[in-house]
Amino acid sequence: MTPRDASDDSRWSDLERPPLNAVALRRGLVREGGLWREVTVVRSTGSTNSDLVALAGSGKADEGSVLVAEEQTAGRGRLDRQWTAPARSGLFFSVLFRPAEVPVTRWGWLPLLTGVAVATGLSRAAGVDTALKWPNDLLVTIAGEERKAGGILAERAGDDAVVVGVGINVTLRENELPVPQAGSLVLAGAVTTDRDPLLRAVLRSLEEWYGRWRAAGGDPAASGLQETYAAGCATLGRVVRAELPGDRSITGEAVAIDGDGRLVLATAEGVQEPVGAGDIVHLRPA
Repeated sequence: MTPRDASDDSRWSDLERPPLNAVALRRGLVREGGLWREVTVVRSTGSTNSDLVALAGSGKADEGSVLVAEEQTAGRGRLDRQWTAPARSGLFFSVLFRPAEVPVTRWGWLPLLTGVAVATGLSRAAGVDTALKWPNDLLVTIAGEERKAGGILAERAGDDAVVVGVGINVTLRENELPVPQAGSLVLAGAVTTDRDPLLRAVLRSLEEWYGRWRAAGGDPAASGLQETYAAGCATLGRVVRAELPGDRSITGEAVAIDGDGRLVLATAEGVQEPVGAGDIVHLRPA
C-alpha cells in the first residue's frame, strides 16, 4: 500500500484524536549531531515496518529515519499477528538503525533496548507505570490487572540495518479493545494522551539508550541495558510457559535475562534453560 501523507489531514473523524503535528515533531527531534535524521508522518499505510524496510533496501532511508502512521491497515506483531486500531488512537511508528560498531551477534538486544526506552519515555511523559513482558510487550495496570498496551517488532533490512516497529495504544477505549487482555494509556490513567509529547519523549529516550548501547559496542552489561531491562521485566520471578517453535513448550520459573537477551527458565527438573524465541504465558503473579 502507498502511504498517504498526513500534512493535509485537517478534517478529523474524531475530535478527541487530533492528528500529529509533523512540522513540530521534526523541529523538536531532528538536530545537528543527533540520531534522528527525518521524521515522516503519513495518514495511512499498511505497515510502517514494511515501508521502512523497503525504503532502506532501495537506499532511500538513512539511519535515524522515523516513519509514523496515523493509521495502519496491516500492522504486524510477532509471528505475523495482526495489529489494528482506530486512526489516531495510538502511536504506530518504525525507526531505522545501522549499528555498524556493534557485532551482529548483539543486534538481538535492539527490541529489548526499544522496550526499555519506550517504557522509560512513557513513564516520564504519561505518568503511567509500565512493565515489560519478555520479549517485546509493554504492560500497563488497569483496575489491578496487567494488560498489553504496546508491542515491538524488529526486522532485518539487508545486511547492515534493522528496522524496529512500535505500536502503543494511547486513547483506545474499552469498547474498542481487540481482546479483553488489551489496554491503553488512557485506561491506565495517563496524565496526558497528547501524542505529540508522548512520541517526542519515547524517541528521545530511544536515542539516549541506543547511543549508550552503541558506545559500549553493544555490550548489554557495560551499557546498563541488561540490568535495566531485568529491573523492569514483569516476567522475571514468575512461573511461565514458553511455547516454542515445533509445538514444544517449557514450563519453569523465569530467573534471569542472559547476556544474549534470552529468558532463562529454571525447570522442575533442576535445569536452567535459555529461551531465545517463543510465546511466554505468565502462569503465576510475581
